[in-house]
Amino acid sequence: MDRLMELQIFMRVVEMGSFSKAARELKLTQPTVTKHINSMEGKLNARLLNRNQRSISLTEIGARYYEKCKDIVRDYEAAQDVVLGRHTQVEGLIRVGTSLTFGRRIISPLLVKFMQAHPNLRVDLNHDDKYVDLVALGLDIAIRLGSLADSSLGGRYLGLNPWVMVASPAYLTRHGEPKIHTDLSSHACLIYSSVQEDDYWRMRTPSGERVSVFLNGRLRSNNLSSLITAARADLGITIVPHYVAAEAITTGDLRQIMADHMLPEQEIHAVYPSPKLVPVKVTELILFLKEAFQGEWWLGPSSFDRMVPRNLANADLSQACESNEITRDLT
Repeated sequence: MDRLMELQIFMRVVEMGSFSKAARELKLTQPTVTKHINSMEGKLNARLLNRNQRSISLTEIGARYYEKCKDIVRDYEAAQDVVLGRHTQVEGLIRVGTSLTFGRRIISPLLVKFMQAHPNLRVDLNHDDKYVDLVALGLDIAIRLGSLADSSLGGRYLGLNPWVMVASPAYLTRHGEPKIHTDLSSHACLIYSSVQEDDYWRMRTPSGERVSVFLNGRLRSNNLSSLITAARADLGITIVPHYVAAEAITTGDLRQIMADHMLPEQEIHAVYPSPKLVPVKVTELILFLKEAFQGEWWLGPSSFDRMVPRNLANADLSQACESNEITRDLT
């Protein structure tokens, strides 16, 4: 067995936290996996893993070695795709990162459809609202909301994530419906606390003027679902991503207000460890997501029903390199 395969065995043992699980996935026997890990440690004259009967963990040098192994294997797979011309194969494992709410409500249903189109593809989906290091976590691609900072990462614009102002009909009956931004100062506001300067709501008036409204915040939360729950309970007005409020608006539990005022919109981007030698499975997922985020996708997962699973391998890969200059930054 060549050295590259040894690296792949080592990586799967680390990632699955088990010799037996790694052996099953790689279709090897557990003694074979153990033998190759022992062989690696012997050649390197260093212990890479601490193990007992219940668990394994990386040693300090093992953790550093694992990071280098990820780079080597990723570059090798990307080079194979280029040299062998694998323009029709979307297979193997793809590791995807996304935030909690957006990932659960939007990305997960889309990944199911993508997997239906590519039955030889396996997906490892990581949900985390914190900014994560793609390389450190071994992610092939992450879906991020907001403007991208300059970095060595590869990135592709996918679409826009619009926000909407909503309140329950009962709240509006009792307190009146705000018509212009100055009306908001007398209302109870439910504030999403995971944005900068969250004590202010920024918007553009029908005349195009940019305004900033200081909030009377009755509830603050970093969880969007909690804000929707509070708004449904007649506690106040909130601004949330449209996809989060879509169901409540459809059922009539919440009503969109001040629709003639333009609220901030987040850009949706796909980012990946390097702009060079992007694996075909990543490029194809980007194409799929670009298609998904066209039109009024924010109406909810049901809007993705229009996307019939299909093999995307024959799509024009050059589309993935298109740039999109549409931005509506109201901050």
